[in-house]
Amino acid sequence: MIRRRSTPWIHKWSRPLMAAIAGFGALTTGYITIEKLTGGSAACVAQAGARGCNDVLSSPWATITILNLSAPLALFGLLAYVSMVILAVAPLAWKPSDKNTVKQLENSTGWLLLVVSVAMSVFSGYLMYLLAFQIQAVCYYCIASAVFSVSLLVLTIIGRPWEDWGQILFTAIIVAMITLIGTLGVYAGVNSSGTTSGEPQRIRFTPQVNPDPAFGWEITTTSGEAEIELARHLTTIDAKEYVAYWCPHCHEQKQLFGKEAYKILEQNNTMVECAADSPKGQPEVCQAANIKGFPTWIINGEVYSGVQNLDELARISGYTGPKNFQYFR
Repeated sequence: MIRRRSTPWIHKWSRPLMAAIAGFGALTTGYITIEKLTGGSAACVAQAGARGCNDVLSSPWATITILNLSAPLALFGLLAYVSMVILAVAPLAWKPSDKNTVKQLENSTGWLLLVVSVAMSVFSGYLMYLLAFQIQAVCYYCIASAVFSVSLLVLTIIGRPWEDWGQILFTAIIVAMITLIGTLGVYAGVNSSGTTSGEPQRIRFTPQVNPDPAFGWEITTTSGEAEIELARHLTTIDAKEYVAYWCPHCHEQKQLFGKEAYKILEQNNTMVECAADSPKGQPEVCQAANIKGFPTWIINGEVYSGVQNLDELARISGYTGPKNFQYFR
């Protein structure tokens, strides 16, 4: 009597698991895509003053431009995850009576799953490099997507019996090389400082000297029309920014506006100095407003902690003027 070999559980459940993981990935990237397209702000837990998800979304790397057509990076991630869901469930949802057809469908979708998951993993790896060394931010959505991509690749490899492992390795290497070359080509216009033609420049600040209690550090950036119009708008809605002259993050916020625009905020008392040893200090005002850290914005009764990119300030303040801001954090 010959016993039939039992099918390993991972071979039975790999496709449902992949469909579930890809589904979570689609939800994550879909949410980010919507926020990016609508100019919204992604829900993200971050320490005050630290770079987070919205800093990543406003960076030049968050948009892919091909043949003068631009689209959010998250949109491509969404399409990839949806493709993985379809490929994973296709043999489960369609059960032809012919066993050969079933086997062909499983084989063809299996190879496609391998190709897409390898490409997603390589691309996610490059994005993790950008996140750690270029943007220098913590984005939980990006990290989750990278984990999803690698998990899908692992399940694709161990989730079915492969006949030729050499062919798998060869295919994975070719796909990885093509993906990496394509990724570098897409981002060729973004240099190490995050600047591209027509894109905002990234602001970084490392204090080299002690700040002057009267005004902090000198603002070295120049305002454009958008920065000036936003500053004027913030004064008209009685927005308030609470700062301390010795706070590096407060200076980053000033640099985002530029000296001309920030002068408008100062002249109209939008900026409130909280340091008691500053000639302009109003610590009692800051205490009354229950300010816990710097900078803190209060706009339309809502509190926003930490440095805010100008497109984010424009969104939360209802600003409708020009938005070609020159700098981002």
